[in-house]
Amino acid sequence: MTPKVDRNSIRRFVSILEKEQDTWQAPVVTLVAKRGASPYEILVSTLLSLRTKDEVTAVAAERLLQRARTPQEMLALDEAEIESLIRPVGFAPTKAKRLRQVSRILVDRYGGRVPDDLEALLALPGVGRKTANLVLSEAFGQDAICVDTHVHRISNRIGLVDTRTPEATEEALREVLPRSLWQRYNPLLVAFGQVICRPVSPFCSTCPVRTLCPRLGVETSR
Repeated sequence: MTPKVDRNSIRRFVSILEKEQDTWQAPVVTLVAKRGASPYEILVSTLLSLRTKDEVTAVAAERLLQRARTPQEMLALDEAEIESLIRPVGFAPTKAKRLRQVSRILVDRYGGRVPDDLEALLALPGVGRKTANLVLSEAFGQDAICVDTHVHRISNRIGLVDTRTPEATEEALREVLPRSLWQRYNPLLVAFGQVICRPVSPFCSTCPVRTLCPRLGVETSR
């Protein structure tokens, strides 16, 4: 079996993926950030992306942000209007309610600004560690490790970590992943996981890092 990817070879693993990334679609929140979006727009896009496909999130986020680019503008819309603008994202009624709740807190407590502090972000309704870390990384350029299902799955599949939950993966990655890679790791693995390293039957035959990967837990591949 090919040796597991460890901290000594993870830089090579990431370097290879970076050479391939232009052939894959970047995650929607990364694309929003690259267009010069504000921290609030990035937070809104991230909240919309939860349990929703990127192509759906992209359209919904653009439609909503054309009407509300600030917390104040969001509060000028009622929940029904927001829900109509963001459909068909998953859990649209709940997300519409959350967006108003978050916007109210930002206006009342932070002068309409998105806080650049992990604990403050986690205190916002509907914001978990994945969302908070993604906002810190994409909106504020902080070294933060955002662990979603792709990062959790692939980090275990390549043997970099041995964990059961995304929370445990984040903690383990803080120990083994060079800090210089923290911001780049999520966008790369999300795009890689969407196109090549799929959850079921990944495309191992065309994978650019197949010589580094022990394919842990992979039962069938293409």
